[in-house]
Amino acid sequence: MAIAGWITEIPKAELHLHLEGSLEPETLRRLRPGLSLEEIRTQYRYDDFPQFLQSFKWVAQHLETPEDHVLVARDLFATLARQNVRYAEVMLSVGVLLWKRQDAANTFEALAVAAAKAPFPVRWIFDAIRQFPVEAAEEVLELAIRYRPLGVVGFGIGGNEALGPARRFHDVFAKARRAGLRLTVHGGETTGPRSIWEALEGGAERIGHGIRAVEDPVLLRRLAECRIPLEISISSNVLTGAVASLEAHPLRRIYDAGVPVLLNTDDPAMFHTSLNREYQLAHEVFGFCEAELRQVAANGFTYAFDAEAARAAI
Repeated sequence: MAIAGWITEIPKAELHLHLEGSLEPETLRRLRPGLSLEEIRTQYRYDDFPQFLQSFKWVAQHLETPEDHVLVARDLFATLARQNVRYAEVMLSVGVLLWKRQDAANTFEALAVAAAKAPFPVRWIFDAIRQFPVEAAEEVLELAIRYRPLGVVGFGIGGNEALGPARRFHDVFAKARRAGLRLTVHGGETTGPRSIWEALEGGAERIGHGIRAVEDPVLLRRLAECRIPLEISISSNVLTGAVASLEAHPLRRIYDAGVPVLLNTDDPAMFHTSLNREYQLAHEVFGFCEAELRQVAANGFTYAFDAEAARAAI
């Protein structure tokens, strides 16, 4: 079977995926016909991580209503289904919704209705912005707790690591855990291993990206021994400049160190990728064989925050 065929055939879970970053340029133009495709596509090109964050902000600002978000979600669910994704945890940037002074409650309630109609189980992770005040993260957490009955399984922080170290949010993380929410924290994407250590000290069960762990052998052993997975997104790391080149990506070294690896898209439209393409890159560039990719795919179900729903979906 051709590579693309057997990769599609593998049942997969997608656990690190931002809804806003899945908005395709053509869909954005449908929402905002006053924008040209070239103007939009210019915003989907970046030289470094700060530039990407500005583009993400620009894209998110064009999602103005619950209906806009639902359109993006429906397109996303259909795209994932075509790739044989059987379970997904989608990050919603509730911190951005609140910053835009939009009605986050109405938006999420509409998304929950759309998710219930998806062809596979969809769960949600509410994401706070780490460079915003801690009080803003507490507002996001309150909404996450409120909407647990509608499929919110996790809480996390994203954004600029350098401006929002994880240690600032340890009290918020503790409150999230007490409320029964699971914790994933972006770390070691654009700053060093210390960012990952701080996430772990705060109780993180998964690490978003985490590629700088390769610089710290003690940390790698900790991740491997405690079975703490890294949510790795190859294309994202290349296009934001988190790694110097595709060939320099530490995916293979992290996997060979025994750390549980999850392959994800992060922001698939903004990084011009798909989950199948991330698996293909792992095969073609880093030499992952079919058995290894099947193990990576199995990790997605093993480390899902709603493990029961994920297992039932395989």
